[in-house]
Amino acid sequence: MTKRVPSVSVSYASNGSSTTSNELGMRPMQERAYERRGEQYLLIKSPPASGKSRALMFIALDKLHNQGLKQAIIVVPEKSIGSSFNDEPLSNYGFWADWHVEPKWNLCNAPGTDNGGKVKSLGAFLESSDKVLVCTHATFRFAIDQFGLAAFDDCLIAVDEFHHVSANPDNKLGAHLGGFINRDNVHIVAMTGSYFRGDTEAVLAPQDESRFDTVTYTYYEQLNGYEYLKQLDIGYYFYSGSYADDILKVLDPAEKTILHIPNVNSRESSKDKVREVEHIIEELGEWQGTDPVTGFQLVKTPEGRLLKIADLVDDDSTKRERVSSALKDPAQKHNRDHVDIIIALGMAKEGFDWIWCEHALTVGYRSSLTEIVQIIGRATRDAPGKTRARFTNLIAEPDAAEQAVTEAINDTLKAIAASLLMEQVLAPRFEFKPKNPTSGPQEGFDYGDEGYDHSKCNVGVNEETGKYQIEIKGLAEPKSEEATRICQEDLNEVITGFVQDKTTIERGLFDEELVPEELTQVRMGKIIKERYPNLDEQDQEAVRQHAIAALNLTQQAKLLLAGSEAVDIGSNEPKPNTALIAGVRKYAMDVRELDIDLIDRINPFSEAYAILAKSMSEDSLKQVAAVISGKRTNLSPDEAKELAMRAVKFKKERGRLPSISSQDAWEKRMAEGASAFVRFKDEGRYD
Repeated sequence: MTKRVPSVSVSYASNGSSTTSNELGMRPMQERAYERRGEQYLLIKSPPASGKSRALMFIALDKLHNQGLKQAIIVVPEKSIGSSFNDEPLSNYGFWADWHVEPKWNLCNAPGTDNGGKVKSLGAFLESSDKVLVCTHATFRFAIDQFGLAAFDDCLIAVDEFHHVSANPDNKLGAHLGGFINRDNVHIVAMTGSYFRGDTEAVLAPQDESRFDTVTYTYYEQLNGYEYLKQLDIGYYFYSGSYADDILKVLDPAEKTILHIPNVNSRESSKDKVREVEHIIEELGEWQGTDPVTGFQLVKTPEGRLLKIADLVDDDSTKRERVSSALKDPAQKHNRDHVDIIIALGMAKEGFDWIWCEHALTVGYRSSLTEIVQIIGRATRDAPGKTRARFTNLIAEPDAAEQAVTEAINDTLKAIAASLLMEQVLAPRFEFKPKNPTSGPQEGFDYGDEGYDHSKCNVGVNEETGKYQIEIKGLAEPKSEEATRICQEDLNEVITGFVQDKTTIERGLFDEELVPEELTQVRMGKIIKERYPNLDEQDQEAVRQHAIAALNLTQQAKLLLAGSEAVDIGSNEPKPNTALIAGVRKYAMDVRELDIDLIDRINPFSEAYAILAKSMSEDSLKQVAAVISGKRTNLSPDEAKELAMRAVKFKKERGRLPSISSQDAWEKRMAEGASAFVRFKDEGRYD
């Protein structure tokens, strides 16, 4: 039934650093954010469970007591997340004040509608002397519509799950935040675990984004510093037939699991979600009734174990609310035996906190990469005895006889994109440096057993900061502050745009005539230009080179280590290792010279295709390739223009134009592009 694709397996040191507090009661991420508390506009990018809510409490208290702001308004996407900002006795852990929200000002707990009584309450709060209010994004939007931007002058606006914001004019919250920044009379703290959107829209307009000071705390730092969790596995699996029939081939009842069944509109769904849940319960064992207190389904497995299953799919709101309340019971937070399996459809994702979750199992592709990252975050909490966690995306294999084969292919491509993105998210932070005659070792970096070699491109690691420094010959350096910030903070967001680009991933996987530079230079170059139009050409090229280096070096490291024990997803015991950096070091040593031209000549999707070829049936793979090949088009005017610009650069470097008869595929493609550009220009295809 299922074919397993062990696309990512990462082991961590479990050194306990990310859960250790300083004298003020702050964990490392919170301390890092608090150091920037004086910034008017602050963006915190940090994974689930890293303590963003408490970081905000520290910052907000300082802004209210020491920076002259009159009030703080905490804005969350949905009511359930409002509980993250409940009272906290911070002084018990060394801080100089406690966090307190008057019950009437936590509007997530208040009755009424977002556009009714809650807006009136927010207005009353603004007139009061109280300091903190919590409400939903919706309530906040309606309040701005009613009271105007000026009503919030001298306030701190803190936006949780900031990826809900968009620079698109149709996104009202994004438009309001743009208005606040233009007015410049508020402070804004934005927090997110995934600073990108599933629809590929920019979260902020470039001119607004440049106003923010960014605090980044990576998944690598977070997981490396856990006390218990040592390994995270991520894979996508293909199945045929009904997923519910063979669910136990992926679902291990012995693991604490959150199972997300498919959306009723998806092709994986039987269109009867209640029957699907019943079917899964039947597969797990013999139903024993319902717990009268929690509403959990009780199921006896064939081995005699009693499973407690929380059904959040049931349309009976009374039953679902009882189950949901039982899951949120604070008295049970540290009770591993409270529940075994949670079955959900739209719930138990963003902001849902169950530290014991060992397996996040999702059937069917979800609506966006953002949603997948949020679901994976449910399994990445640290908990006693939990040494390993995994995320599985179960996807229906494209069937050659199926009419919906195109939709199936799209789901497959999206799953691969999610896998590639998560590899980047889970990796340490790469810091790329151009290799030149004056290059030398940097303090704090370990360059391996042989030490720093002046004759080669070196790879250094600083485990304390989670930074990995890699020297690359010919690498362009960013010149402006904004380009430098992007190369340091936003490479994953750039890569997200690249792997989400449908044409890019289709060609990267299935175009046998592909010249890799068409992706690494032309497609990535186009994405950079569209995303950062305010950067000059030199800075755009620097960002492009840094992003493609991060993506391709991760892929090459994985390729070199494929099959080695260090990345063995099938072993039972996690092995602390530095597999990724070992792979990068090995690649740097194996090639004659690590230069940017070499990196540009790597197809970023070649390793993903190798995994796909092993996992999908030959017929399905041929069908997918045929469908995508049938869509192949000639050069567009934009692509021809980009290739012509590359041809001009080629002429500057070589003293001649690229030749159409060259044996080098990339030189030949540039020549074709330049020729097409002249033709399009003669036809008046450019403004």
